[in-house]
Amino acid sequence: MNIQNFFSQHTALAFLALGTLTYHNAMAQDAPKPPKMTPEMTEVWEPEPKVVTPGGINNMAPPADAIVLFDGKSLDKWASSNDPNKPAQWTVANGTFTVKKGTGNIQTKQAFQDYQLHLEWQVPANITGQGQSRGNSGLFLASTGGGDAGYELQILDSYNNRTYSNGQAGSIYKQHPPLLNAMRKPGEWNSYDVIFTAPRFKEDGSLFSPARVTVLHNGVVIQNDTEIRGTTQYIGLPGYTAHGKSPIKLQDHGDPSEPLSFRNIWIREL
Repeated sequence: MNIQNFFSQHTALAFLALGTLTYHNAMAQDAPKPPKMTPEMTEVWEPEPKVVTPGGINNMAPPADAIVLFDGKSLDKWASSNDPNKPAQWTVANGTFTVKKGTGNIQTKQAFQDYQLHLEWQVPANITGQGQSRGNSGLFLASTGGGDAGYELQILDSYNNRTYSNGQAGSIYKQHPPLLNAMRKPGEWNSYDVIFTAPRFKEDGSLFSPARVTVLHNGVVIQNDTEIRGTTQYIGLPGYTAHGKSPIKLQDHGDPSEPLSFRNIWIREL
């Protein structure tokens, strides 16, 4: 091959490579961008959890080694989530406490890691609204920051009230629907019994093992050693950020329906 042919051939190959690169860059620029995330993208409506009628009212007394988080008299074990140095502003009366709209979430003053938790909650008999605007609150198994940061076990009136399955009572919100719908009708008390294993993180902050939870709703298993995929996201997908022991949080959701009440809350560290 003479010198002229050699350079002509390699010049052609260079132009071909440049043309291919230009083509791929143009295709990449013209490729459609993924759509912007909306709340509906993470809603799962089917299958709908089967309804099961729970047994008798469960008003479980705390074991001898439990930490009583609400004794029916005061919220001295709780603080404002907006400012943990300020007391919780929800209303205490007749052995229960009730969400006081507009005062914000409340959280335990003490931080926890792995635990067994018992909590009872009531949707008022005169509840109004529908879907997510019907007795909405949430039990954050670990509060990892302000607002609604953390891992949320949904509290909602799911008695004859259809919504997306991974947003009804007993769901790990926007992650796992409950196995069954064990909801009592408005005006009756519901109970959650929770076994929570907190996530663990490596020294560099990366995830070592995810959080896991088992939940009984009115004595019925609705989450069975469920793996939590990360912190709750209303829009978008869950993820993990390293943290240690965390408070437990209850949500002032702010929906227009009548506020929920709580009683008989205790915890055992594991």
